Amino acid sequence: MTTQLATSSSARPMAIGDHLREWRQRRRLSQLDLAGDAEISTRHLSFVETGRAAPSRDMVMRLAERLDVPLRERNVLLVAAGFAPAFPQRTLDDPALASARQAIDVVLKAHEPHPALAVDRHWNLVSANRMVMPLLAGIPAELLAPPLNVLRLSFHPQGLAARTVNLGEWCAHLLERLHRQCEATADPELIRLYQELKSYPVPARSAPIPADSVVVPFRMKHGDDVLSFMSTTMTFGTPLDITLSEIAIETFFPVDEATTQRLRLLATAG
Repeated sequence: MTTQLATSSSARPMAIGDHLREWRQRRRLSQLDLAGDAEISTRHLSFVETGRAAPSRDMVMRLAERLDVPLRERNVLLVAAGFAPAFPQRTLDDPALASARQAIDVVLKAHEPHPALAVDRHWNLVSANRMVMPLLAGIPAELLAPPLNVLRLSFHPQGLAARTVNLGEWCAHLLERLHRQCEATADPELIRLYQELKSYPVPARSAPIPADSVVVPFRMKHGDDVLSFMSTTMTFGTPLDITLSEIAIETFFPVDEATTQRLRLLATAG
């Protein structure tokens, strides 16, 4: 992990050029690469990064788009350049996001009798359909108390780790995914979560994933059964709100008939 966790609180605010250079380097792009993508001269980009030229608002937005900077950090870039933030951040219960919240609820409900949940940018549970909690029955209440961090629950010895049949394989997959998020966002809290999860007593992956494998399965004990799932992730396609841009919906599909039948029984009993 090469991303710095934080800077001193007494340090001066970073200049826009420093921000842009940091994001460019994080994306492993040369000035020539970024200038070409943004259709500006390498000389002008160099002047912006060194503070010899002040970028326009349009230029900041264009460079941020080419660098795939998260919306939250695009606001940081704009402020550093002397402009007002462009993207609002509302809570999901804000009336302006009512349609988005309804869409999340519809997706979660429609996925039943299979489990599905929505998480925020730090993997804290936002919402879940009625098939999730039966799979968590028996887990200590303190681990399920808000804010429920889905990744921490997956790694905790008293959480899902004790029930996961392919724990080494599944946790390695989750760590790799979280590492990519850390690299993409440079979010200090995600980086701390990554370091914390690495400290849990999880066995090493038993063997490389076969070349002909399509997905990494999640296999968990539930009573006398072993349920096997594959997972997919959904995000909002063109969000203009920071909160929406950071919501992910995790859906789980059964990979065998035994899991399908067990989920149907759970749905009926529930």
